Amino acid sequence: MKNITSRQNPAVTSYRDAARRRTRAGPALLDGPHLLDEALRAGVEVTSVACTKRALETAEVAGAVERARAAGAEILLVTDEVLDAMSPAATPAGVVALAARRLSSTQDVFGSAAPLVVVAVDVQDPGNMGAIVRAAEAGGGTGVIACGECADPFGWKALRGAMGSAFRLPVAMADLEEAFAQAQRAGVAVAASVPRGGVPMYDADLVRPVALLLGSEGPGLERAVVNRADTAITIPMCPPIESLNVATAAAILVYEAARQRRGATRATADGNR
Repeated sequence: MKNITSRQNPAVTSYRDAARRRTRAGPALLDGPHLLDEALRAGVEVTSVACTKRALETAEVAGAVERARAAGAEILLVTDEVLDAMSPAATPAGVVALAARRLSSTQDVFGSAAPLVVVAVDVQDPGNMGAIVRAAEAGGGTGVIACGECADPFGWKALRGAMGSAFRLPVAMADLEEAFAQAQRAGVAVAASVPRGGVPMYDADLVRPVALLLGSEGPGLERAVVNRADTAITIPMCPPIESLNVATAAAILVYEAARQRRGATRATADGNR
């Protein structure tokens, strides 16, 4: 275990760089023992862990740090002041880590037997991006693609919002053209979410392989993008509500698809009796 007491140590710079990075290269920063534990359980390569002596006295942190050390990570014992410099959080949780970014290809995202993919376009809030990934996994989605000006799904805030889902669910970063092309190659229909004027989600066919396209927090999807989709779907809303948070909309659509698929499975089973 290496002791670091200076904020000028090169290790501090590497953590700061990871917190600011928005590319496919370089490590991701994990803030807190829960994310560290989730990454280790998912088999993600953790290269470095920094923690304070006080945090190491808790069972949760001590256990996660020991598992990281056993997996080959370098362990850094730092002062509170140094951890404050390493962690981007307003209130650091006592431990931060650097881990490999588990980015998938769009081919991997569409590679399941019955794809249910969430394609986020220009979703700029990292908390929303993380919540979309978490909702997709919770509802039985098979992958997420972040397109355009989306927040980095492996940025520290998005990872915190995903609560470990980004380590288990295939997550890709791609331009929208690539996402459309891969969906077509995989025989997956694209359903664009619009606030009004689309097919009500209860009437849409979400049993078939489908990619759910959702737009940014403010303007949503551009009309040209909606026109390229196979269908436009709308979540019914009681007036005067006109729109939903994008992560909420993603969760509702994924769960509606899951509901339809369970119904289709039961109907098939009943028909075979």
